[in-house]
Amino acid sequence: MGPPLLLACLLAPLCARGASTAPGSPPGWRQHEGPRRVKRAWVIPPISVSENHKRIPHLLVQIKSDKQQPGGVIYSIKGPGVDEEPLGIFSIDKFSGKVFLNAMLDREENDRFRLKAFALDLGGVTLEDPTDLEIIVVDQNDNRPLFRQDVFTGRVVEGAEPGTCVMTVEATDADDPETDNAALRFSILEQGAGGMFSINATTGEICTARPGLDRESVGVYNLTLQAADMSGDGLTTTATAVIYLEDINDNAPEFTKEEFSMEVEEQAAGLEVGRVLVHDKDLAGSPNWLAKFTILEGDPEGAFAIHTDPYTNDGVLSVAKPLDHEVRDRFQLTVSVQNQQPLEPGAPGSPRALATVQVRVRDVNEAPVFRENPRRVSVPEGAPPGTPVTTYTASDPDTRQLQTLTYALLYDPAGWLQLDPHSGTVRTKRELRHPSAFLQGGWYIALVLARDDAEPPLSATGTLSIEILEVNDHAPLLQPPAGVVCGRPGRGGSLLLGATDDDRPPHGAPFHFQLSPQHPQLARNWSITRFNVTHAVLAVLVELPEGLYSLPLLLRDSGTPPREQQQLLNVSVCPCGRDGTCEDGVLAAATAGVGITLEALLVILGSSTLLLLLALLGAAQVRGRRRALRKGLLQRSRDDMRDNILNYDEQGGGEEDQDAYDINQLRHPQLLQPRAKPPVRRDAPLRSGTPSAPRKLPSGPSDIEDFINEGLEAADSDPSVPPYDTALIYDYEGSGSVASPLSSIVSSLTDEDQDYDYLSEWGPRFRRLADLYGQ
Repeated sequence: MGPPLLLACLLAPLCARGASTAPGSPPGWRQHEGPRRVKRAWVIPPISVSENHKRIPHLLVQIKSDKQQPGGVIYSIKGPGVDEEPLGIFSIDKFSGKVFLNAMLDREENDRFRLKAFALDLGGVTLEDPTDLEIIVVDQNDNRPLFRQDVFTGRVVEGAEPGTCVMTVEATDADDPETDNAALRFSILEQGAGGMFSINATTGEICTARPGLDRESVGVYNLTLQAADMSGDGLTTTATAVIYLEDINDNAPEFTKEEFSMEVEEQAAGLEVGRVLVHDKDLAGSPNWLAKFTILEGDPEGAFAIHTDPYTNDGVLSVAKPLDHEVRDRFQLTVSVQNQQPLEPGAPGSPRALATVQVRVRDVNEAPVFRENPRRVSVPEGAPPGTPVTTYTASDPDTRQLQTLTYALLYDPAGWLQLDPHSGTVRTKRELRHPSAFLQGGWYIALVLARDDAEPPLSATGTLSIEILEVNDHAPLLQPPAGVVCGRPGRGGSLLLGATDDDRPPHGAPFHFQLSPQHPQLARNWSITRFNVTHAVLAVLVELPEGLYSLPLLLRDSGTPPREQQQLLNVSVCPCGRDGTCEDGVLAAATAGVGITLEALLVILGSSTLLLLLALLGAAQVRGRRRALRKGLLQRSRDDMRDNILNYDEQGGGEEDQDAYDINQLRHPQLLQPRAKPPVRRDAPLRSGTPSAPRKLPSGPSDIEDFINEGLEAADSDPSVPPYDTALIYDYEGSGSVASPLSSIVSSLTDEDQDYDYLSEWGPRFRRLADLYGQ
């Protein structure tokens, strides 16, 4: 089978099939008698059709097969626009082969269509191989240009030179870029007066066209731009370009007036005095606008300060140091202003860069002032009352006002001082001595208050520090005043001596120890050598017999002048053991420690033993009598139980000597009767007498407390009270009570001597107790 062959003619008569072939004719038109290769007559060129064609249907082309059979040929086409999206744009007459356009075309959607054409006999057998049919859509100028954005924004500094580019605008056109339909040209339709900007018609670049851009005159430029196709003669569109001018410091700040007047109170530090106003044409809030103020003249002491308010750009004048109306009541300041950023080169300066500020200092009442605070003075220890300490006065800064100052002690913790309210003279009111809780390192602190008589009055406080000078008024004391040494030299025959002094340094240590010069014979047996600043060593020089020795020593301190005192040292000399200690060390140490002889110690021990035996005998008698009374007390009627008030104000006696009182009698004083005689203490010492009179009973209910207090006082002054180490008796709580004291439960020496059965008769609350102790 040869290559496919389709013959086509655009709007031409159909070719007759079966025509004879002349010599030299194209082989494609010859009648084939057998299978051999055949060439096409021509190739179908692309078919062009304009977009937006409105006459529908429109014949595009007619195709025809050169192998048309007697029975006829069936033609068909396939491809986009036929049986593929978009559908229904093209169609073909299957018998004639005419191809029609059935819808308007849009080149911007599809700029060409590539179809396949087919030729079949009536039986559906392919007569020719498919051939290509290309339909090209011809562009029309049916799309306007479009800017890429509606508003373009750019910035340029004010004063920019001509030709300074600001921005580039862009636009597009959907038409064929190979035609003039998409050839765009840019222009500025409107930009206001001045014509300060131009645009490149081809590239869309906007640049400055003239000098003189001034942000303070015109800060924003709005340009109306146009884009046109067909090289500027076709369809058009518009957009807006907004150009902002950026500020530069081309305007100097200037004061709103040449002189400002202000007023401020004296002694007011950190207070705002007033404001100086300036004007600057540059952009508000920018460094080109912010002002910087400087005080050039009139304030050599630096009493004022000035800073900038960042929101208003005002200069705020304030007081840096307290002002004194009496020293200076008026200031004339020269203030300058400039921007924080330097001016641009060539920018003109301001004629109002300087201003004068008049400040008047207003007089107010000022508090007194202690020029010396604190005041430090010294007073010797033990100074008598009325001794002058100092005159502590304050001064009034208000020299132009007649005011009187008065003084008072604001703080005098020990009440040692007295103060003259008019002169401020301080004197002692009592002796000042060491030691005292009110002294801090030897210093006494007091506060003095000074007050003027203005309205309202003002006051000041001064600190008075008084150093209590130490006086050497105490001699050193020997500590301890007794000791024990071995009576053999070199074998423990030494004793460490010490001393104390109530005086403070430098009137205390070092101490000087020596044997009394009035007894030179002592130096033959004893010697004293220094150990340290507070101690010395007493040594035996010769072997001494045992016994008690009283050595007069002379002790002297290091004060000015020094104080000395002669004191006795009791030394017990004991027999020496092998190791250099006393053979009877315990007895010798006890004798020396208390400063008494051995015979006195034996007397004390014998007396203590005798008192102990008497106490044990009395305790045994009391216990026997208590057993006899217990049985009788339990046999009395239960109805006889009553409330009792007992005297427990005598700590040395027992319960037996407490007198019980009927509480009903205390509630009804008219029933009280004087007692026949006072109670007699059985354990009173032999030297004691009896009280002079019995205690008077109270006469009313309100006197019960007084009655008890009087009983306490009588017991305290009663010479018949026993010593506090005697045996105490708690077995009897008053006549007529059937309830024995609970302390009697443990009063027996052994559990076998105690009978607990009687507890069961006291009621249910005591039965459990009887069961526990009766087991």
